[in-house]
Amino acid sequence: MTKAPVEIRDLLNFRFPENLQYSTKGTYLAFQVAKANEKKNSYDRDVWLVRDGKPQQLTATLNTSIVCWDDDTTLIVTRSTPEDVPGVTNLYKLDVTGGEAQKWITLPFPLKSVKKVANGVYAVAGMIDANDPDAYKDNEETRKQKLEAKKAEEDYHVVDEVPYWFNGAGYINKLRTALFLVRTGKELEVKRVTAPKFDLGEMVVDGKTVYYNGNVRDNKRSMFDKLYALNTETGKSETLYGRNDHSIGGLFVLKGELYFQASDMKTYGINETGKISHLVDKKIVAVKDPERQLHDAGAVDICLGGGSQSKVCGNAYYTLATNEDHVEIWKFDSAMRKTVLFDEQGVVFFMDAANKKIAFARATESSLMEVYEMDLDGKNVVRLTSLNDAALKDKYVAKPHRVDYTSHGDELHGWVLLPEGFDKKKKYPAVLDVHGGPRAVYTNAFFHEMQVWASKGYVVFFTNIRGSDGRGDEFADIRDKYGSVDFDNLMDFTDAVLAAYPNIDTTKMCETGGSYGGFMTNWIIGHTDRFCCAASQRSIANWVSFTFISDIGLYFGPDQCGAKGLFGDANTEFLWNHSPLKYAENVKTPTLFIHSDEDFRCPLPEGMQMMQALAVRDIETRLVIFKGENHELSRGGKPVHRIRRLDEITGWFDKHTK
Repeated sequence: MTKAPVEIRDLLNFRFPENLQYSTKGTYLAFQVAKANEKKNSYDRDVWLVRDGKPQQLTATLNTSIVCWDDDTTLIVTRSTPEDVPGVTNLYKLDVTGGEAQKWITLPFPLKSVKKVANGVYAVAGMIDANDPDAYKDNEETRKQKLEAKKAEEDYHVVDEVPYWFNGAGYINKLRTALFLVRTGKELEVKRVTAPKFDLGEMVVDGKTVYYNGNVRDNKRSMFDKLYALNTETGKSETLYGRNDHSIGGLFVLKGELYFQASDMKTYGINETGKISHLVDKKIVAVKDPERQLHDAGAVDICLGGGSQSKVCGNAYYTLATNEDHVEIWKFDSAMRKTVLFDEQGVVFFMDAANKKIAFARATESSLMEVYEMDLDGKNVVRLTSLNDAALKDKYVAKPHRVDYTSHGDELHGWVLLPEGFDKKKKYPAVLDVHGGPRAVYTNAFFHEMQVWASKGYVVFFTNIRGSDGRGDEFADIRDKYGSVDFDNLMDFTDAVLAAYPNIDTTKMCETGGSYGGFMTNWIIGHTDRFCCAASQRSIANWVSFTFISDIGLYFGPDQCGAKGLFGDANTEFLWNHSPLKYAENVKTPTLFIHSDEDFRCPLPEGMQMMQALAVRDIETRLVIFKGENHELSRGGKPVHRIRRLDEITGWFDKHTK
């Protein structure tokens, strides 16, 4: 019996679990679930609770998000209401054993995160203006006056540092993340700990100590981090590591000792995997090379929000790790011995651990995100939720078929999705989809846009090429190789797919990709005309312009193109040689460009340059600009905009394959 197709508007029925957090004793597991609201063109969020393996919805119609647990039965949450005042954050306490959320405190700044130190004592990350760092002390009247003055200036952006904007955050000139120490007693006490221009990275609590990293950002962002320890009883910070020579992140405390991932970026550049390290006599000493990125690098379009990707529980550190073509859960004991606890195909997005259990959100080849739980040793895996069963009920979900191939001496593989009732005697159009990053990975997990195309009769194929994550730094390192080995890998994969499925109509092959995949789309159309059409999304056309306008351009562009600096003819030549725009005079392929006007990662002029280069040569082209969206359009954009985006791309493919 023929099943129903996966459709573009199915997005409105998907539910996205986010932010898994166990209570302090592990009695409860809380998470929030987001769902599209087409009328408001936004997402509504509610809190869910799991006790004894049974999930239940805890809130409804409140648009509530979890901040943290205050104790084993009390959640600290935020709520989005029409009465919210700009520049402050209202926090509520929610007793999960019963009752409504009760107003707790108002923090006089936009909140980023909260870590509980002790009863009534909290380490808080919040946003400040470096030009007015003590605005949090203002009384209501002063705050109102400043808001009015800010409103009078809302038609202007004045910038005097870089980056002055950041994808998803807008203009960030002089904005900093500050560390605050908050005490709640008879009166609320709020004290800023970090300097006005200091930008906080991460923080982790161990007893009465808050460890944190970051650096002073004075007119330009530093690539390096320093380490500090805040004594919450005295309110004073100590510098643990004060040199500017390592990128530092992934802080955790195990058996009373601070660990972190550190990289000097000398071997593989800015994408180098940090070694698990600690401090010995104020020097960074590596104790373990994880050989893989300790986070989820899966390229998907079915994950909306985030959550923790690591957790210390007992005497062990649990973390996600991207390995080969999927995301695993690893355990490191106090001697940094690694055990792989979960290594099934698909994507694990985030996790938490407590009280002999690990909870995680995962997608498989046939399912959207659901919440799972297992023992700390990786045994007894149980799926807790069925949030998306109804959305895929009676739908045709194409199964990924693996295709192995060799390119440039590397053994590689990808997957092919076949339309329902695939008949080897018939001819089919096809779509090659290229992931972003480039340090990301495709998995065999459910991918909405690809399933839509398979349901519409396309053979869809995708692969992990040189530059992808999951196989270590050497494999991922394509600095000064953009458009060479990676392009050859894609063409070799295309040839392998055509050999395996010779009934693909080679005159009706389409190609698309976003971010790095958008760069590669622009590169492909300038170096081959084997595709009947292409859709370039949030792309890079010109590394010279990208370097000087992207929020990450000043360090990402030269690093990835093999340049030794920003200026001079030699460095410009590196950037230009890897720019698709240089080869635009060769393009014959009808190309659609998708871009967002607030994409500060791959800014709009990148798509505009490439589109105009085609238009002036009378190559069929079209540019669709999404207002108010950023680089995350396909993954976290407003639901109506996400539907329009996928409808534009699919319509372009249909037009050129009829």
